[in-house]
Amino acid sequence: MLRRYQIQDGKLVESHDPASSVWLYIAPDETERRLLVNDFKLDEHTLNSCLDPDELSRLEFEPDHMAMIWKRPKYYSAEDNFMFRVASTGCFMFKDRLVVVVSEDAPLFDGRVFLKLQSLSDLMVKLIYRSIFHFLEHLKVINMISEQLEQKINSAMENKYLLSMFTLEKSLVYYLNAIHSNGVLVEKLKLNAAKISLGQEQVEFLDDVFIENNQCYRQAEIYSNILASLMNARVSIVSNNLNVLMKQLTVLSVVFMPLNVLAGIGGMSEFSMMTQGLDWRISYTAFTLGMVVLGYATYLILQFALDHGRKK
Repeated sequence: MLRRYQIQDGKLVESHDPASSVWLYIAPDETERRLLVNDFKLDEHTLNSCLDPDELSRLEFEPDHMAMIWKRPKYYSAEDNFMFRVASTGCFMFKDRLVVVVSEDAPLFDGRVFLKLQSLSDLMVKLIYRSIFHFLEHLKVINMISEQLEQKINSAMENKYLLSMFTLEKSLVYYLNAIHSNGVLVEKLKLNAAKISLGQEQVEFLDDVFIENNQCYRQAEIYSNILASLMNARVSIVSNNLNVLMKQLTVLSVVFMPLNVLAGIGGMSEFSMMTQGLDWRISYTAFTLGMVVLGYATYLILQFALDHGRKK
């Protein structure tokens, strides 16, 4: 799918003019790919790399254009089950046109940063900045989800929440790799600023982008280290909760064991013959009270034994 845009009064507005300066291809089909390869002379391997989520950020120079691939987070949905994924975005800068290729329909040009655009190269740099800000937004969401999962793990006796934590940790590993790759790309852009005709303001903005990317990387690294370091503790919490439950069930079974024996004796014919001379109300009330006393005494003995074992 193709969308065209034009820079007007410092803003990017959608246009239907074939001469528009910004072309956005969303998940291009085979026909659109052939057009990009044949008419725009794009390298087919580079074009396929724009749609590959495992591709690293890079910068390449062709005879009539510059090719750039950077990483951005995919938009999260409930179907992802706490897995935050990374997508690649391709940007091809020509003399009077900017071609952007993405694998999914996502708002790329939203935010205040796109309200003051001066040129196509300015738009290209701010696209990278927007992806860094998008990573920061996802890191905040990951932190909130991990805190909620931690509260559930404290009382959990199953592995469901632990598996979700492992998935978040895996997502952060992918994010760290993508953010670091974007940082290398920004450094290459700074080194080749003159070659791609970046102005002084854009070079200074690249410095800010580099600082923001480093802060984003540090934040993702901190979250990843916290999840990894506390994972063993959370596994121990789940195991301890299960052990406590099993201990309680064992105590209950031991308490009711002698009661089952007495109940069996009470149901025998010999017991009925022994209590023939008594009123059945008195005999069975006494028998029931005896079972309650015996059960309570057994519970106290077990509780004393457990407390004594803890003190040792």
